[in-house]
Amino acid sequence: MPAAHTTGVDTLDLRILAALTAQPDAPVKQIAAGLGIPASTCAFRLRSLRSRGVVTGPKVVIDAAALGATVQAVIRVRLANHNKSGVDALFDALVATQGVLQVFHIAGADDFLVHVAVPDATALRDIVLEQITVHEVVRATETQLVFERRDGAGVLPGT
Repeated sequence: MPAAHTTGVDTLDLRILAALTAQPDAPVKQIAAGLGIPASTCAFRLRSLRSRGVVTGPKVVIDAAALGATVQAVIRVRLANHNKSGVDALFDALVATQGVLQVFHIAGADDFLVHVAVPDATALRDIVLEQITVHEVVRATETQLVFERRDGAGVLPGT
């Protein structure tokens, strides 16, 4: 496994990561017992993974619909020009916008993909008209409704 060698992540680290991904709230003792390793080894490895930036911290996942944001969409953004200051200002503004879940700066026909969750079509329109198209670097947008979203397999082998 080439990536493991370049990042310093070995098979035990991968097993710990898989167990942590499967049960993020599990105590270290439980993870260690499930893997058949001493709790001290597991705790040491987790500290090492965190200090090296492999594990970047706990993340709370919020169900947007439970908070009234029942409409999700992906807004494709095309730029008229690509000057660094304009692109950086747009990127910063997008990630700071209420309702924006993720922003991807991409290559291809579109320049940004903006994943949003909002209460209704009016709020979606407002994000496009009041938060995106007001930037001088923006040439066009296209909005696509999300019917369903699922998480992918991730980067860990076998998970």
